[in-house]
Amino acid sequence: MKIKELETFSPEETFALGEEMGRAAKPGEVYSLIGDLGVGKTVFTQGMARGLGITEPVSSPTFTIVQVYEQGRMPFYHFDVYRIGDLEEMEEIGYEDCFYGDGLSLVEWGCRIEELLPETYREIRIEKDPEQGFDYRKVTIREVGI
Repeated sequence: MKIKELETFSPEETFALGEEMGRAAKPGEVYSLIGDLGVGKTVFTQGMARGLGITEPVSSPTFTIVQVYEQGRMPFYHFDVYRIGDLEEMEEIGYEDCFYGDGLSLVEWGCRIEELLPETYREIRIEKDPEQGFDYRKVTIREVGI
């Protein structure tokens, strides 16, 4: 398992990190995005979408569970599983078609459905540290099974 720790000092830097990862992403990859409310998960996701060539507005699909963007160089499946009651809800929306398809899947709050994640995925954990400043973020990228 490979772990990489990065720091960002503004929302723009968090966006740029997501954009860089979006440019490097390959079809079939799954990312689990973890972090408290207000830590910058959506900003990171918007950057990732931009890196995929998506220019339409990207927001968290809190009430729809998954939002699909097909405008970029590959489909982008943006999940927010914060409100998932049980794993059957994921089956009902056809998560396997996304996780094992030809697009990129990003799952906010992926730790809530960890047992459904594929054998290989990247976990991205974003954390605040008030002592480092209001906009400081520690971003830990952990490759699982890769």
